[in-house]
Amino acid sequence: MKDLIRELFEGLGLGKKVAEDLETITFIILISVFACVLWLIIRRILRLVFSRISRKTKSKFDDYLIINKIPEILSYYPSLFFLIGFLSPALESFPTLAELGETLLNVLVAFLSIVLVRRLLNAIKDFLKTLKNFKDKPIDSYIQVFMIFVWFVGIMFIFSILSGKDIGSFLATLGALSAVILLIFKDSILGFVASIQVTINDTVRIGDWITMNSYNADGDVIEINLSTVKVQNFDNTITSIPTYKLVSDSFVNWRGMSDSGGRRIKRALLIRVSSIHFVDDLHLERLLKIERIAPYISQRKNEIEEENKVKGSNKSLLLNGRNMTNFGLFRRYTLAYLQNHPEINSDLTVMVRQLAPTPEGVPLEVYVFLKDKVWVNYERIMSDIFDHLLAAIPFFELQCFEYTSYTNSTEKLKQ
Repeated sequence: MKDLIRELFEGLGLGKKVAEDLETITFIILISVFACVLWLIIRRILRLVFSRISRKTKSKFDDYLIINKIPEILSYYPSLFFLIGFLSPALESFPTLAELGETLLNVLVAFLSIVLVRRLLNAIKDFLKTLKNFKDKPIDSYIQVFMIFVWFVGIMFIFSILSGKDIGSFLATLGALSAVILLIFKDSILGFVASIQVTINDTVRIGDWITMNSYNADGDVIEINLSTVKVQNFDNTITSIPTYKLVSDSFVNWRGMSDSGGRRIKRALLIRVSSIHFVDDLHLERLLKIERIAPYISQRKNEIEEENKVKGSNKSLLLNGRNMTNFGLFRRYTLAYLQNHPEINSDLTVMVRQLAPTPEGVPLEVYVFLKDKVWVNYERIMSDIFDHLLAAIPFFELQCFEYTSYTNSTEKLKQ
């Protein structure tokens, strides 16, 4: 074909040198046009083939191959191999240019192969994320590790193509630069090791609610990759945490609470010590009107009176013998209220306990688990519970600690 083109130009009366140059240019144009047409035809065929396969199969993997444009990448290969095969004959008069062109085309094939593997891995990643068993796994980390390996191998081949040296020379150069490479990829290496540890120990999954105060993170894990863990906070901001920090630093994972039968309430009411006293008969008569603890008060009253009678206690002074206190009755009322609350999981611990006195008063701690673990509902129910308890305190002639009230009382005592 080249001879035919040359004869055509020579027949036009052009010199031999000019005819050869025009022959080379024309031949390059023809093979380039043919390569473009071949690319368009192959791309069209691959699109049709992948589309038909996608419609006929139940698996979504082929859909993700199309989404990640695998057919488009594959369609380049026939044209590139065609150009590599015909470039040297086309430029036989320019051997240096032919060698350079072939080298660049080989580099392009190597780079295209890296892109193909990357898109294939992305398709695998997208497909695995749709599977139930892989939804909470750090797939991004594994894909990034594979891509580091692919880029490493690809760069070695490109170096070998450009320099004309074997891969062994490139590896020797890398050995000399290993310290620099380790410094550059320090976070990636640490992240990779941390990802393996997180996966094996099942420390964090995608979808877990974690709290890490050192990074102001408090929300759901939305992504785990080689270098960072992304947390979507409850105010919709995104916090990025280095993956290796999940191994080296402390954080709170609320998954155990989410998987359990309830969400814990552990909060105390601070009662003023000066408001705690024994209950006299008049106050006891008023408390007997409280339905939740009326049976308990009646039973305890009979037991105490019987014991005091047996011991001959002088009840002209309340301190003598056994007595009930307003604080003890309020503690019993709180327990009865919680045990009958429809939102509290009675299968788990339901406890009301008195803690050691503090400068702010005596803490009465509520320790229960709510059935509803949704944060908004949890806060609402907890607020309702403590609204009721705070409103019930005056019926027992108790007082909550308030700093201003405490200060005013102290000043009055000093006066």
